[in-house]
Amino acid sequence: MTTLHITYFAALRDATGHAEETLTTEAVTAKALFHDLTAKYHWPFSEANILVAINDRYRPADSVLKEGDRVVFIPPVAGG
Repeated sequence: MTTLHITYFAALRDATGHAEETLTTEAVTAKALFHDLTAKYHWPFSEANILVAINDRYRPADSVLKEGDRVVFIPPVAGG
């Protein structure tokens, strides 16, 4: 089990009802964590549309997570 600090932006923040949380998970990769959180919060996005940052650096979805990592999922945003 790994304890992670998760930050949510935009539509993901709206879907979770909060901007961040600390959780303990069995997910080994950012992709697995995304799928676990999608099941929990019913996010309307696929992993193909989400960027992930781990410890303030953009990373591929298959990046391995480590104890205490800060993970940010960034959904697509529209601007005008």
